[in-house]
Amino acid sequence: MDPRQWTVVGAPSSAGAHTPGIERAPAALRAAGLLDLLGADVEDAGDVPGFRWRPDPAYPRGQNAGAVAAVASAVADRVAAAVRRGRAPLVLGGDCTVTVGLVAGCARAGLSPALVYVDGGPDLYTPETRANGNLDAMGLAHMLGLPGTLPEVAGVGPLLSPERVVVYGDSLPRGDHERELVAELRLAYVPADEVHADARAAARRARSVAEGAAERFVVHFDVDVLSFVDAPLADVPEPFGLSLGEAAATLTELVASPRFAGLSVTEINPDHLPDDELLPRFAGVLAGALTGR
Repeated sequence: MDPRQWTVVGAPSSAGAHTPGIERAPAALRAAGLLDLLGADVEDAGDVPGFRWRPDPAYPRGQNAGAVAAVASAVADRVAAAVRRGRAPLVLGGDCTVTVGLVAGCARAGLSPALVYVDGGPDLYTPETRANGNLDAMGLAHMLGLPGTLPEVAGVGPLLSPERVVVYGDSLPRGDHERELVAELRLAYVPADEVHADARAAARRARSVAEGAAERFVVHFDVDVLSFVDAPLADVPEPFGLSLGEAAATLTELVASPRFAGLSVTEINPDHLPDDELLPRFAGVLAGALTGR
């Protein structure tokens, strides 16, 4: 598989989010020129049927679960088609739960991928521990099949085993619920401090773990891993995140691996953009990282 042969899959869904907005990100990224910046060997597989967030009072602790599962399954079908043709899927979310579809799609194509989870938080909450019920804070928990997760979401694809997961880039303090779960589950962990010290070295460690855990690996990239002051893109701002340069160095290193199999980019909220220049600049940085330029 040549990681330079990209197939773009749009997932215009905010089903798992707090509020609407991020369902418009795939269109915004295309309008910002991302596909042209990726070069000649890129194809656009179009968008799966989307979903605009709305409150789900019938299921307040797992809101819009049916829509989350439907979007993830549709993403999985298009990812599987791309992988079977030897192409690298680039899933443009949408909220974090679209990564369930990325992992499931690789499995449908015969891969059992590892996952490098680049995110401002590892999304290990469940409906039992997340009272406001937004499933984009629970995506990795569902991929791991943690107790209390919803079968309709967890069942989109085969479950990941903990040794195939690398949690990367967050700055959660000791004692935080998710930080404690990372340790309890013995997930490989590369915190933000390590990335700040040397982003390339941190990414090489994550890559080494993923390469050692599976024949292929995929990458989840939530823009809330970025410092909101540096790049105010995310649906949920993080004040102490990575710089755009640190994120680009991370992605460059991961995508360069011969075992890299695909990427999701999630949680961009076009409503948070301060001007018309930031998203094209982000698209340029992202495309540069993904093409080795």
